[in-house]
Amino acid sequence: MQFFHENCPSCISGQRLSRRLCVIADTNNRNPQIQTKSKKSLSRPGVKNIVLVEGVRTPFLLSGTTYVSSLGLLNKTALPKDAVDYIIYGTVIQEVKTSNIAREAALGAGFSDKTPSHTVTMACISSNQAMTTGVGLIASGQCDTIVAGGVEFMSDVPIRHSRKMRKTMLSLNKAKTLGQRLSLIGGIRMAHLAPELPAVAEFSTAETMGHSADRLAAAFGVTRLEQDEFALRSHTLAKKAQDAGLLEDVISFKVPGRDIVSKDNGIRPSSMEQLAKLKAAFVKPHGTVTAANSSFLTDGASAVLIMSEEKALAMGYKPKAYLRDFVYVSQDPKDQLLLGPAYGTPKVLQRAGLTMADIDVFEFHEAFAGQIMANLKAMDSDWFAQTYMGRTSKVGAPPMEKFNLWGGSLSLGHPFGATGCRLVTTVAHRLRKEGGQYGLVAACAAGGQVRTYPLSMHCLIAEVHRAAVAQVVKEDD
Repeated sequence: MQFFHENCPSCISGQRLSRRLCVIADTNNRNPQIQTKSKKSLSRPGVKNIVLVEGVRTPFLLSGTTYVSSLGLLNKTALPKDAVDYIIYGTVIQEVKTSNIAREAALGAGFSDKTPSHTVTMACISSNQAMTTGVGLIASGQCDTIVAGGVEFMSDVPIRHSRKMRKTMLSLNKAKTLGQRLSLIGGIRMAHLAPELPAVAEFSTAETMGHSADRLAAAFGVTRLEQDEFALRSHTLAKKAQDAGLLEDVISFKVPGRDIVSKDNGIRPSSMEQLAKLKAAFVKPHGTVTAANSSFLTDGASAVLIMSEEKALAMGYKPKAYLRDFVYVSQDPKDQLLLGPAYGTPKVLQRAGLTMADIDVFEFHEAFAGQIMANLKAMDSDWFAQTYMGRTSKVGAPPMEKFNLWGGSLSLGHPFGATGCRLVTTVAHRLRKEGGQYGLVAACAAGGQVRTYPLSMHCLIAEVHRAAVAQVVKEDD
């Protein structure tokens, strides 16, 4: 897999790594007024156009707050709080006291207590599910204005007592006599006091996702060098995008007891020499997945405003993008846990009547560098397409000059419940910045799903809104 331009003089003359990183300078300087496309719109007669008006997120950090993204969305859009018809949030590791985090977030941000809210969970694509649920409510005519988002707070996850201790405590609550209580207390052993920590592992296989990624990389012949190079690419691109002010969805906020935080703090460009020093993190000692080429545990929240186009224009908004087609797919959570993008991409393209060549912007969730590389190799394999997907030929791998050019989950961070909104908002911003028309989002998730979703995977097609194009041309004039 090559991360460089064949016709770029600096690529051809440079070192191996710099050749792969040359896309940084080229794509960020595209002139959005140069429109080389004459593609049809995906608008359909009789089908309501649904648009992304705005998207925001907190900096992805090691500490944060649950409710700031919804409040930031209100501030950025000047949206009347009573104009929202429904609020949907996604999260993965839920706190029992706030099991419906969407409702608590809505009330905390000042939305009307008459606005219904519910919470969804679908592993790493939870906010994707929140968004597409909102799309469905608008498409069916139930709502016109939806706030969708997600949140994850990994710095303070719920930790449970052991099963035996929980059973004893529940029995104590039911005990009616002193003798019964003393008998139960006398049965407590030191082993009962050992806590149960949340595990980032598949319930059906008891295997961690990192272990699955290592096996997947080995199955597709993805080397440690390829993974480290991709990880370094992600951090380098993210740093460049951050310094250039391209991550405009990030909103500053005050962390209690700390200063104002205004940017992601996981971006850490390094060197291939430093990355090579790290040991295997999961399959020891000979695995290829390390802490550096894996996404890290992250705190963060995100939110998007989704509306029917008619409503958005009537309220004076200039939408960023149309949300067109999407699919969810699932596969074997044991051996194909992270291959969702390879399965979902051709399906969503077929639904939309597009090909890979039509897509101008690709944003794939980077759970692991090895997972990304394995998916790209699967997508570029006729054998895989014919053997596992029943297709006559491969869909093809995304050109790297269009792929995750502002960094990804490896560098920006991955709050499980919030990444989906970041991906969709980034596609909208990149389409506007780069003068593209169509963008594709793909994300894998626990259980083998994807939203395009592993067990689930999600894939979504976005189309730049004409108002966003007009705004760019006006700004450049």
